[in-house]
Amino acid sequence: MNLNAVGTDKGFCYQTSGIWQFAGYAVMVLKIVIPAILIILGIVALGKAVIAADDKEIKTAVNSLIKKFIAAVIIFFIPAIVSALFGVVAQFNDVQNDYEVCVNCITRPTKDPCKTAVNATT
Repeated sequence: MNLNAVGTDKGFCYQTSGIWQFAGYAVMVLKIVIPAILIILGIVALGKAVIAADDKEIKTAVNSLIKKFIAAVIIFFIPAIVSALFGVVAQFNDVQNDYEVCVNCITRPTKDPCKTAVNATT
């Protein structure tokens, strides 16, 4: 790793872009799979409660489904929230070019800026 390149468009994020792209794929899959699993589990629990025809169990299942739905929405938006919080880093001109490679690979691993960096380093 070239330490003189830190903070440039050929810096740390550029040199490790393959790892960032893999992390981006993982985030992309997890932000879809985990909410889907939570919602499916909540619906199954609600279905079991409805079949049992117990009002107390139905109420508990509905509350559980609502909590799982809220958790699913939060999990889905965590990458956007983190990206917004770390957007402050992009305002520092000395690391902006390097930072943009990391952001592109994590938020858009299939798009051109990340693919270009990964192809250049392999």
